[in-house]
Amino acid sequence: MYFDLTYLYLLLPAVIFSLWASSKVKSTFNKYSKQYSAAHITGAQAAQRILDANGLSNVRIERVSGSLTDNYNPKENVIRLSQSVYDSFSTAAIGVASHEAGHALQYAQEYAPIKIRAAIIPATNIGSKLALPLIIIGIILSRMSSDLIAFAYVGIICFAVCALFQLVTLPVEFDASHRALQAIEGQGMLSDIELEGSRKVLTAAAMTYVAALAVTLAQLLRFLMLVNGNRR
Repeated sequence: MYFDLTYLYLLLPAVIFSLWASSKVKSTFNKYSKQYSAAHITGAQAAQRILDANGLSNVRIERVSGSLTDNYNPKENVIRLSQSVYDSFSTAAIGVASHEAGHALQYAQEYAPIKIRAAIIPATNIGSKLALPLIIIGIILSRMSSDLIAFAYVGIICFAVCALFQLVTLPVEFDASHRALQAIEGQGMLSDIELEGSRKVLTAAAMTYVAALAVTLAQLLRFLMLVNGNRR
């Protein structure tokens, strides 16, 4: 697995995009963490309102340590909000918390993309561990027999499953944000100006998923080029 300029050309733009997206979400969250809601609603209260409005009394809301570690766990039916979101009155916190409540709604309403994503998680976990070893083994063994390059192609398929997971994640995340903004606006939790702060935070967060997919696709293309080159 050697380094060459082709690898640099393929991966560098995606990596730069990923670094930009990560920086953007942090700076945007920090900016709108200082914009407080006039209604003095905390992130936890916003999420609870959305859950209550949709009859999801079985979903718990808990604090979790860390920064931007907010998540919804469907197995435990719990929304975990970081300290900077749980107790904060900011438009950033309300947006993030409402986004996680949006995921709870997706599961409750059996939103198709999230069901697909959940179904391929086991294959994704296996594929992420086997992909690179199989590609390396296939390339090495192909020097003894060209037929053994098949191991590398199996590795590429494993890696492609990871790319598929990230692709399916995009509509899941965009839809959760859409549900969040609709709920915030529909329940009058924020004014129009305040809502714009939540929207910008969620848009910046969504770009991190787009960037992750871009990096994975660039890596997948490079693996294909590398394996095809060795086959020839």
